[in-house]
Amino acid sequence: MRIKTIGIMTSGGDAPGMNACVRAVTRAAIYEQWKVFGIYRGWEGLISGDIKELNTEDVSNIIQRGGTILKTARSEEFRSEEGRAKAAENLRKFNIDALVVIGGNGSLSGAEALAREQDVTVIGIPGTIDNDLYGTDSTIGYDTALNTIVECVDKIRDTATSHDRIFFVEVMGRDAGFLAQNSAIAAGAEAAIIPEDKTDIDQLATFIGRGIRKSKNSSIVIVSEKDGGAMHYAERVRTEYPEFGVRVSILGYLQRGGKPSAYDRILASRLGVASINALKEGQRNVMVGIKNDQIVYVPIARAAKLDKPIDKELINDLYVLSI
Repeated sequence: MRIKTIGIMTSGGDAPGMNACVRAVTRAAIYEQWKVFGIYRGWEGLISGDIKELNTEDVSNIIQRGGTILKTARSEEFRSEEGRAKAAENLRKFNIDALVVIGGNGSLSGAEALAREQDVTVIGIPGTIDNDLYGTDSTIGYDTALNTIVECVDKIRDTATSHDRIFFVEVMGRDAGFLAQNSAIAAGAEAAIIPEDKTDIDQLATFIGRGIRKSKNSSIVIVSEKDGGAMHYAERVRTEYPEFGVRVSILGYLQRGGKPSAYDRILASRLGVASINALKEGQRNVMVGIKNDQIVYVPIARAAKLDKPIDKELINDLYVLSI
């Protein structure tokens, strides 16, 4: 199929660098003399027809901005086959030959269902701070969020050491511990409690027994938001180890905000151009990713459904460095 017109949308949680990617996709498509339509508010906007043509000027001066100019929203209607049929009808109404979707696991799962049911050509681009998509070393927004967390933990440590306390810092990541594990290493934290670390029956007891009881009066523990998060572990310390002062800091949505890092801007730009190259090559229903600094194409179903493994060496590295 010869491409003449594409649609572009951002979906799910926003991530720093999404705007840089929208800019790259739009300009790379216009360079090929294709029309570009921006779809506003994700799948909800595609169903309601909140769609307008984009030109080069529309994406000027956005590479440095966080969030997404196309907005994003959850859509219950799109979860149904009838909702996806409405979305496909609007693609046909605007003569859109292919859809570029920037988002995370849920967004790409929706894209895969739309492609499978409605014979729509879809290209996915990994945009999520969680870095949990299979087949790519990094996702747009992850690097910026990681740096935001480290900056916050550096400041929290000042208070932790001043008051001889254990601080549990809760970070995002959904079912993946990439943000927690790597921010713990980067910030010099004493421990990270993540879903992927199943080596200890009780990660908290191991941390208490090994670290603070022996040589430290204050500690930083980075906790993934899963399974009760930081509040769960803080309550356990208050109950089981009442001799220790404990505080909780839940970083929340500030992890998603801010200007994207240079790395995220470059990654977003490369993946945006790669999405257009994929369409030129006749690719359908793939996610463009990055492996060993090279662009790769991953079947969108695999990217959305398979679990991305964490490097267990990182867990050992933090264990060694936290003595």
